[in-house]
Amino acid sequence: MAPRRILLTGGGGFIGSNILESPLKGRYEFVSPSRRELDLADTDQVDAFFKAKKVDAVIHAAVKPALRNDPASNTNFYANTRQYFNLARHAAEVERVIVLSSGAAYGRAVPRVGEDDFGVHVPADEYGFSKYVCETHAGASKNIVCLRLFGVFGRREDHRVRFISNLLCRCILGLPLTVNQDRRFDFLDVDDLMPVLDFFLLNRPRWHAYNVCPDEALSLSDLAASILKVSGKDLPIRVKTPGLGVEYSGDNARLKRECPAFKPTPMGTSLERLHRWYLERASALRPEDLLHDA
Repeated sequence: MAPRRILLTGGGGFIGSNILESPLKGRYEFVSPSRRELDLADTDQVDAFFKAKKVDAVIHAAVKPALRNDPASNTNFYANTRQYFNLARHAAEVERVIVLSSGAAYGRAVPRVGEDDFGVHVPADEYGFSKYVCETHAGASKNIVCLRLFGVFGRREDHRVRFISNLLCRCILGLPLTVNQDRRFDFLDVDDLMPVLDFFLLNRPRWHAYNVCPDEALSLSDLAASILKVSGKDLPIRVKTPGLGVEYSGDNARLKRECPAFKPTPMGTSLERLHRWYLERASALRPEDLLHDA
């Protein structure tokens, strides 16, 4: 029997590239066109794709992210909603559409926020509001499931702006570690997402949305200390703003009840693995790329 064909959007991005390098590649046939090959914002192109190609499911990983100090952040809403709705129009033609959403859809950072809290707050930022709108539509669908991610880290993330990779690379280059303000945060190893995707490609979900996050949130200062320990370096850790910021974390109980394959990797193991990955690429790291705090 031929493997099931999966349309993967955002295959050139951080999470998408990890999906294509994961064990899922041996279980499914991925179709992952580049933006030049398929512009998800172009309704005619998306319609033509589904007319010409038969796929069994969709993993929607393409996203215009929200980055601090990004002058183009005010286009997040248009880009993310248009891509989603162009795909959602074809949801009835496939078995399942898996949307990689965000904890930003809750609209306000609440410690260990649960799925039932969706809609209590309406996000005020462009990125969070785009996720809120898309999830509101998905909630009325028959075969769209949203996986709410909080902090995901791993190979191929943008080490210039992503906290864990930024600090690991700073250690390798002997630069001080900086934290803008301490806060507790959920960080998930990108490899831990793969069994969840596999589960929902094979099984019909009971709910329309799931938090995909680790069992415990970690403070950024504790995480910086763990990164320093993994690196074996003796470098200063600087926290710029005193006090503890608002926690950003989710409750993963719903996912763990339904998906027994989801077992978050211990943070120490993940850090050691990612540190080795960057050490192998140390010659490509540039101090000037790490001048801005993650």
